[in-house]
Amino acid sequence: MRLRPRLSTLLLCTFCGIGYNNAALAADSYTLDPGHTFPRWQVDHFGFSTHHGQFNKTTGKLVLDAKAGTGSLDVTVDAASVATGDPALEKHLRAADFFDVQKFPTLTFKSKSMKFDGGKPVSVSGDFTLLGVTRPITFQIVRSNCAMHPIVKKAACGAQVEGTLKRSDFGMKFGVPGLGDEIRLSIQVEAIKD
Repeated sequence: MRLRPRLSTLLLCTFCGIGYNNAALAADSYTLDPGHTFPRWQVDHFGFSTHHGQFNKTTGKLVLDAKAGTGSLDVTVDAASVATGDPALEKHLRAADFFDVQKFPTLTFKSKSMKFDGGKPVSVSGDFTLLGVTRPITFQIVRSNCAMHPIVKKAACGAQVEGTLKRSDFGMKFGVPGLGDEIRLSIQVEAIKD
């Protein structure tokens, strides 16, 4: 699953949108909000349609120093939480042909660097692990914002991350090439300051 330069998170990097609304004045720690963080994916379905799905359980930590333009991001996705609206398909996706959740219960992303432009995060790079295979990935952050959350009354950051990868690069080869190899990712993320 080699990501292309324009790419996306699980995971999930979108949290990087921090500090430019003065929400983060130094190295601040944020916890991903599992009710508002969902990695979504889409894949070509034998040329007939584009199939969509998401993961319903994601946890992680974001640490940002907006002034220095640095940060770190660790994200863990529960592979068994994959959802499509079709119980039979979800059962197959959890099996050895795809996510093999008994053997590999999580997908993870651990950042190594974040790129900022004009004080805003625009990408995050790090190691993505799927099916026990770890590869470097860069995610593009197409939208981000940090401000006081109107409901929880704490500093919060949110973002939209996008990108593509090849699942066969991680050993997930079932159905290729009829069932698409390229996976498009669109990840909504919200994180609340600790």
